Amino acid sequence: MSSETGKRRIHSAAWRISLRATFAFACGTLILFVYLQHFIASNIQRRSDAWLSGEIETLGHVAEETPRNAFYERVVGEVAELATREVPHRFKPTGNANDSVFFAQIGSDGALKLWVGVGSGTADLSAIKAIRIVSDRPTDLRLPGFAIPFRVASLRLKDGNHVYLGLSERDDLRLLSNLRLRFFILWLLLVMLGFGMVFFSTRRMLGHVRKITEAASRIGHSDLTARVPIIRRNDEVSHLALTLNNMLDRIERSMHQLHTITDALAHDLRSPLTAIRGKLESSLSTADGDQAEPIVSAIEELDRLTEFLNKSLDVAEAKADALRLTRSEVDLDELLRAMIDLYEPSMSEKGLKVRMRSAGAVKVFADAALLHRMAANLLDNELKHLPSTCTIDIELLSGEDAASLILEDDGPGFDSEVLPHLFERRVKGRKSNGHGLGLAFVDAVARAHGGTVAASNRESGGARIAITLPLAPKVPAGALAATAPGSNSFH
Repeated sequence: MSSETGKRRIHSAAWRISLRATFAFACGTLILFVYLQHFIASNIQRRSDAWLSGEIETLGHVAEETPRNAFYERVVGEVAELATREVPHRFKPTGNANDSVFFAQIGSDGALKLWVGVGSGTADLSAIKAIRIVSDRPTDLRLPGFAIPFRVASLRLKDGNHVYLGLSERDDLRLLSNLRLRFFILWLLLVMLGFGMVFFSTRRMLGHVRKITEAASRIGHSDLTARVPIIRRNDEVSHLALTLNNMLDRIERSMHQLHTITDALAHDLRSPLTAIRGKLESSLSTADGDQAEPIVSAIEELDRLTEFLNKSLDVAEAKADALRLTRSEVDLDELLRAMIDLYEPSMSEKGLKVRMRSAGAVKVFADAALLHRMAANLLDNELKHLPSTCTIDIELLSGEDAASLILEDDGPGFDSEVLPHLFERRVKGRKSNGHGLGLAFVDAVARAHGGTVAASNRESGGARIAITLPLAPKVPAGALAATAPGSNSFH
């Protein structure tokens, strides 16, 4: 019997596990890279500030020690230009060599006395005056015409003048941008590598679980001799396979014991019943007319008791998923027509009409004897419970992977109180004189073959029973007989 797992498309959990693990790994590495970027940016700024502080001290000392003569601006200017060549983290200049550094000396009266940098410095003077720069503590400053701010350090000279040294943050930001780009590429590669490793490992592990699941799903209710594959590793998956095989060993032993008990019970009960029936038949041959009637009635009761015994044992085995099957390819259309022909005289005698609609041959891989008995139970129920002049419609359909048998009548239908419990043992309607095992047996046979049964009352009146059975695989019958679970039935 094919399991629900085999019928559903299985979505591997490897993707879900890999995505979750990769997301956690990506968040962790991203936080690490953000921290590293912040740490490196802080270090770069500290180095720049240290350079500014050192250079402003040097330039302030030169400005104080250089005599105030005609060469003052030239000497101080050349020293300032020399300092621009020692800028840390500097990239190759794209234009003016001094576009990343400026030096300014402002007198105590606020006038610009010396400017080394881009332009005349007049427009930049107001920007420098607009902020308060603490000595030895570099500050960010935006100058007109520059999109990127400058880091500026200042120093007050003994004569009341102030000197300012500014370093553009352009090179630092470019360095950090390149660093972020490399971090992102490295982060992306690590995430992809981590995803690949997790996905490969998870899929490999779940692949073994899938093989175990597929092997377990192929183990039919009547074939417990198959076992799931054992992985030659001492891990959780290997222990799972061993546990399943041990469980199957116990179930197989239990099924053997159940079959032994039911066979012994059936033999112990059938033997005296058969002996009694034989004696009654022998007495019937010598009995006169008055004695024959009770003997015939007793024989009929014995037959009903034997039938009840057989159905009870079969239903009990089926409910325990231990019904023994001998599978072969069966044409449901041919089987149903043969059963209708067999019941036609009895149906006509009672005034019942049977009609069948079929699309042609519908083949299933099943136990032919059990299907015959299932069809007999359905027709027996109709024969016993339908009043005269009723019509029975039987429709046989073939879907993509299942056959549908629909039986409808225009009789009184099922009693509302027993409708939810129709397929339970010994459940029957108020007017029924049966044992309440017919539909329970139908349900047991359908379940044993991997099918379903549903019962309901029609809106227009009458009962409706729908049975589905898996179609036979489209392979040669010889191959089916060799591989089918039912071919190794217990006896």
